[in-house]
Amino acid sequence: MIARVRTGESEAYAVLVRTHTGIALRAAAALGAGADAEDVVQQAFVKAYCALGRFRDGMAFKPWLLAIVANETRNTVRRAARQRTLADREAALVKAEPLIPESADPAVATLEAERRAALLAALEKLSEEHRLVVTYRYLLEMDEPETAQALGWPRGTVKSRLNRALRKLARLLPDFQPREGGEGHE
Repeated sequence: MIARVRTGESEAYAVLVRTHTGIALRAAAALGAGADAEDVVQQAFVKAYCALGRFRDGMAFKPWLLAIVANETRNTVRRAARQRTLADREAALVKAEPLIPESADPAVATLEAERRAALLAALEKLSEEHRLVVTYRYLLEMDEPETAQALGWPRGTVKSRLNRALRKLARLLPDFQPREGGEGHE
């Protein structure tokens, strides 16, 4: 697909944009873009298009794009010169997630919202490196090689930082139990 874009086929880039917009929005929201997530993602796609000449053949596009989204999110937050509150991030993340079906049990929906808020509050207490690796690996559901590529870290660094981050989260959330049903991405 990248080769087609490089030859000037604009529809090929449109396909990449359509394919990766959802995950890019979730990444921007999870990394703190809040209400600016759409602007961050749009700017990231523009920067990615302009930088396609530096994209290395054989690399995956998604981690490369998400690294640009992460950088653009950091730049946007810095330009805003204020820290986003947990409530802003929660609202943006909830908006990016699929809505709970109306038929769902309200008690289950409330419990899920409480779990998400507790997890995000605990993530706020982690260092930026630990928050990034957990967000990429679990909230954005990237595998280890994609996480390493997106963060520009060796796989061993991803493994060690993820291990440390999960141990810290376990201490911060002693009563937190993984969701039943085998999803395991909390």
